[in-house]
Amino acid sequence: MEYFLPIAQVEINLLFIFGLSLVVGILSGLFGVGGGFLMTPFLIFLGVPPIYAVPNEASNILGTSVSGSTTHYLKGTLDYKMGFMIVIGGTVGTILGIITFSYFKDIGKINVVISLAYMYILAILGTFMLIQGVSEIDKARKKITEKKKLHKHYWIHGLPLRMRFKKSQLYESAFTPIIIGLIVGFIAAIMGIGGAFILVPAMIYIIGMPTRLIPGTSLFVTIFVSAIVTILHALNYGTIDLILVSVLILGSIIGVQFGQKIGEKIDSSEFKTILAILLLLVGIAIAYDTFIKDEKTVNTIVNGTNNLGPLSEFILNFSRDLPVFYGLTSVLLAVVLGVGAAMIRRVYSNWDDKRLAKLKK
Repeated sequence: MEYFLPIAQVEINLLFIFGLSLVVGILSGLFGVGGGFLMTPFLIFLGVPPIYAVPNEASNILGTSVSGSTTHYLKGTLDYKMGFMIVIGGTVGTILGIITFSYFKDIGKINVVISLAYMYILAILGTFMLIQGVSEIDKARKKITEKKKLHKHYWIHGLPLRMRFKKSQLYESAFTPIIIGLIVGFIAAIMGIGGAFILVPAMIYIIGMPTRLIPGTSLFVTIFVSAIVTILHALNYGTIDLILVSVLILGSIIGVQFGQKIGEKIDSSEFKTILAILLLLVGIAIAYDTFIKDEKTVNTIVNGTNNLGPLSEFILNFSRDLPVFYGLTSVLLAVVLGVGAAMIRRVYSNWDDKRLAKLKK
C-alpha cells in the first residue's frame, strides 16, 4: 500500500510502517523502554529524512504516553507535583533543543547531527543493557539475591529550594527534578524520543522515588515534553505529517498492549539481551549509513503537489496556512487516540476480571 506523504514528500508503504510500529510497540511494552530509539532510525532507513522522522516519532511517543499515563492515573500511581517540576525543566530544555536544532538545520548539518546522536546513544544504551541482561541471567542461574543499596547522595541533593513531595514521601530540592527535566527536554527536541532512558534511572538513583510511581510519572512528563516538541516543530518547520503520525500511533498503541500482556507472563531477562544486541546493530547500521554508504536514492517528488489526493492536499495546505492550529491538531490527535486506547484497555480489563471471577466460583 504505497502512499505519498504530503509533508515529508516521500513515498512509503503504510501497511509496512504500521507493522513495524506494531513490532516496536510490542518491544516497548515488553521491556518498558521507549520505542523512539528504534522507530526513528527505522523511519530514516525507509527513506524518511531525519528532519521529518524526529518530530513525527515525537508525536507517536505523545500518543503512547497519553495511553500509558491515563492507565496509571486510573490506578493512582502518579506523582503530579514531581511530574510538574520535571516538566518545568523539560520545557526549558525543549526550547534550547529546538534552538540547537535550528542552528544545525540552518548550516545544513542537522541530518548528520541526528545520526551521530543516535549512533552514540544506541551504542551506550545497547552496551549497558547487554551487560545488565547478561548479569541478570547469570544471577538467575546462580540464584544470587542482590541486597538493596541505600539511596546515595550527590551534589545535586545539596541544592536550595527544598520542598516536600507527599506522594513520593520525599523532601528534595526543586532544582533536582528541574535539572533532570532540562536534560530530557533537550534530548527529546533533537532526537524525537521520550527521554525515559535518562528519566527513569534518574528517578530511581538520583531522586529516589518509589518504584510504583516511576512509570506513570515518567509517562506524564513525556506527554508535555513530546507535545511541546510536536508544536514547535510544526510551527517552525512544518514537518509533522498527520498521515504518518496516525499510522505510527495506531501501530504503537496496539503493540504496547500486547507487549505488556506478554511481559506479565514471561521473564524478559534473556529477551533484554536480544534487544540490547538489536540496539547495537541499529547503531552500527546508522554509522554505516552516515559515513560509508553512498548517498541513497529516495522516492521523493520535489514540489509534487499536482497529483495529491484531496486529503493529502488538505493536510499540506493546512500545515502551510495555519501552522499553529496544525500543530495543536497533531497534539489533539495523539491525545484522543491515546486516551481512547487506555479506555478500551480499562473496559477490557474490567470485563476480563469479572470473567475470571465467575470461573473461580
